[in-house]
Amino acid sequence: MAEQSFDVVVIGAGPGGYVAAIRASQLGLKTAIVEREHMGGICLNWGCIPTKALLRSSEVFHLMHRAKEFGLKAEGIGYDLDAVVKRSRGVAKQLNGGVGHLMKKNKVTVVMGAATLPAKGTVKVKTEKGEETLKAKSIILATGARARELPGLEADGDLVWTYKHALQPPRMPKKLLVIGSGAIGIEFASFYHTLGAETTVVEVMDRILPVEDAEISAFAKKSFTKQGMKIMEKAMVKQLDRGKGTVTAHIEAGGKVEKQEFDTVISAVGIVGNVEGLGLEALGVKIDRTHVVTDAYCRTGVEGLYAIGDIAGAPWLAHKASHEGVMVAELIAGKNDVHPVKPESIAGCTYCHPQVASVGYSEAKAKELGYSVKVGRFPFIGNGKAIALGEPEGLVKTVFDAKTGELLGAHMIGAEVTELIQGYVVGRQLETTEEDLMHTVFPHPTLSEMMHESVLDAYDRVVHI
Repeated sequence: MAEQSFDVVVIGAGPGGYVAAIRASQLGLKTAIVEREHMGGICLNWGCIPTKALLRSSEVFHLMHRAKEFGLKAEGIGYDLDAVVKRSRGVAKQLNGGVGHLMKKNKVTVVMGAATLPAKGTVKVKTEKGEETLKAKSIILATGARARELPGLEADGDLVWTYKHALQPPRMPKKLLVIGSGAIGIEFASFYHTLGAETTVVEVMDRILPVEDAEISAFAKKSFTKQGMKIMEKAMVKQLDRGKGTVTAHIEAGGKVEKQEFDTVISAVGIVGNVEGLGLEALGVKIDRTHVVTDAYCRTGVEGLYAIGDIAGAPWLAHKASHEGVMVAELIAGKNDVHPVKPESIAGCTYCHPQVASVGYSEAKAKELGYSVKVGRFPFIGNGKAIALGEPEGLVKTVFDAKTGELLGAHMIGAEVTELIQGYVVGRQLETTEEDLMHTVFPHPTLSEMMHESVLDAYDRVVHI
């Protein structure tokens, strides 16, 4: 049994773990990273990246059908699902190899295997060759999360899928049920619906995309319905009867249960943290609803043990995990200018059609917190670039503190808003006021001009509507 000593051991090589390892090594700390499956974790291999590759294919397919609008000709339009999936997996594979290269470049020791924590400062790794023991003063948990499975709705890979099955589908669904309308559910609903699946989305909350501003959710519902998607809110799938090639879903809505038949079901009802089998409880780590309890600096309460990313709770976003990884590495290295990650300053992006993006508080949340607010809106139809792109449907909404001019939140739906949102993220980080934003000159013609106009609208100075 081999034993090695390090300054830092990171468990999990997803976007939180591998970034933490790189930063720790950059700061002169002898670092090791343990990964049981894939370098790059779920995000790179089975989440963020491959789903965006799939969605890009469906976006191009959608545009091909609109060729006539742009004065173009496209005949015999079709798709090869296997080729679409192959491209997606190729993109993931390329980036997976890239993470391995980054580990070598930064002199991070990689140990492939399953980790446990038998004692404070000790990590045991079960590898193909046996068992290794890694000693470290600081250990960073970055084990991520997996799909939540509800009793009776468990995935089987044939009729009922999780996101993993949906990324490598055994067939193209004809009649699809998506359970859950968060980012994962809506992205897959958008992908398969665009390729021709008759799609129904069931959401237990009173609106789809429930973490978004209510106005954006309503806009999204209207858009998806216009595309032909069936949206059921305040509804619950109580039971799935699996037959030969069909699933009968018992859907409760409005106090009544109706049965509907589908050939495929995608379950996207949230995630659970990968906390089992590590030995955390014996060490005294507090776990709340499958997530490790931490303070603002990702400390678990057990000396030298930190938890970052999905295992440490919401928001379950790769960029949040990466930023926490950097913060913890700098904390361990003794840097004195370390700042905690503020969840309300992290943007959320959903890559459906149309795209959705937001940062900060919704209008309702700001009011709930006691703010007096000023709200601005600007529609895509008032923007020259959006019209030229053939993307006139969308909305930019901004929420300000009426007393101080602080930008409390920004919410968008429409073409490329996942790229636009970062402008408001930077603005919030720099504590920008409405005056700063109104005095900023936005280039023309761009979609970003709508960000300016939305601010102007909040203060009754909007120009183009």
